[in-house]
Amino acid sequence: MKLAVIGGASSYSPELVDGLFARLDTIPVTELWMMDPNRERLDITSSLARRMTASHGNPFKVYDTGDMREAVKDASYVVTQIRVGGIQARIQDEKLGLRHGIIGQETTGVGGFACALRTIPRILDIAHAMEELAPKGVLINFTNPSGIVTEAVIRHSTIKTVGLCNVPIGIIMAIVEATGCTLEDVQLDYVGLNHLGWIRRVFIAGKDVTDLALEKYIEHAPDEWEVEAVCKQMIATMRSLKLMLNIYLQYYYATDAIHDYLKNKKMTRGEEVVELEKTLFEKYRQPELHEKPEELSERGGAHYSTAAFHLIGAMHNDTRNTQIVCCRNNGAVPTFDDDVAVEVPATIGKDGATAIPQPAPDPLIRGLMQALKAYETMTVEAAVKGDIERAFQAMLMHPLMPGAIESRAILDELLEINKPHLQGTFF
Repeated sequence: MKLAVIGGASSYSPELVDGLFARLDTIPVTELWMMDPNRERLDITSSLARRMTASHGNPFKVYDTGDMREAVKDASYVVTQIRVGGIQARIQDEKLGLRHGIIGQETTGVGGFACALRTIPRILDIAHAMEELAPKGVLINFTNPSGIVTEAVIRHSTIKTVGLCNVPIGIIMAIVEATGCTLEDVQLDYVGLNHLGWIRRVFIAGKDVTDLALEKYIEHAPDEWEVEAVCKQMIATMRSLKLMLNIYLQYYYATDAIHDYLKNKKMTRGEEVVELEKTLFEKYRQPELHEKPEELSERGGAHYSTAAFHLIGAMHNDTRNTQIVCCRNNGAVPTFDDDVAVEVPATIGKDGATAIPQPAPDPLIRGLMQALKAYETMTVEAAVKGDIERAFQAMLMHPLMPGAIESRAILDELLEINKPHLQGTFF
């Protein structure tokens, strides 16, 4: 089996490689292809991958390449973890928002919007290459903003795709660690979009433990939301809604508090990542290193490989288990179009991910979901067509954007800043 990783120079790659070793009995990979245009970083990550593989008896061969088509050719699974424009583009996104008095987070608000416009054309290049060179392959998308990117592939490619995020699996693993149950014992009634999700019920081995889980979730809220002002608002929201919240809902339920925190930080998160990656790549270069370093946990990719290989294993072995993923709605969430991406429990098997029908979201969930889904769908359309007016209209739909005149000014600035990455679409 050939597994391709597009974005192989990512600092997350050793986490992915490490997670594969324990699962080779169910995921019989013989070739791991690491592709990235950044040759310098790719040499470092692929060399580490080879040392890691050698320390496990060379169960598969590691290849590296700068040619995307070579990487995806005949691949059974293609994992995408790309960042168009690199970390500097992310930093520009963060600072663009802060300059205009709004949140510029990587996946949320204007940051996620800019990232999507840069990324969607490149992801579709990968999907279209797979249509030609690996038509039976599956595209596993980790690239942010994952929900919008996954919807672009659903709407504009025939290739099978599933979007992944480590937040839902992180919540499940926390329950596993706290109770001693197994991963398969935990079932969440989880509904939403990527980075916009709510947990309505929690079941362990078929038993409804929602009330206890909610109290425990609230008890540990300071671990999830470390900024006190943000944490207080999230706890107040959970107590009223009686729902457990995806961490990213802080941007909607504690907007002012999180904005105050971000604008007063000495560095943006992107700038912090630059410093973290300096340390990581110094470690990766060390010829004696043959395992993922402990410092990788600070990068923020907890359970990344667990999510990836839990999914791939279920598809390859047609286990038809339930996992929370981004996939085609196809009627599962009432009041949403069939061909949009939603993040919900899905049945995973040889045919990919099939969203499990959900109770209609309560208006307290549905209102925000509908607004963000309209924004996401219009963003996909704008990115695919290079339609500046549609991009502007998408901004108007987003609750974290300013009014029309300020949004137009931000869009003009965003397009100018990202001109090198938007050639062939908006320019």
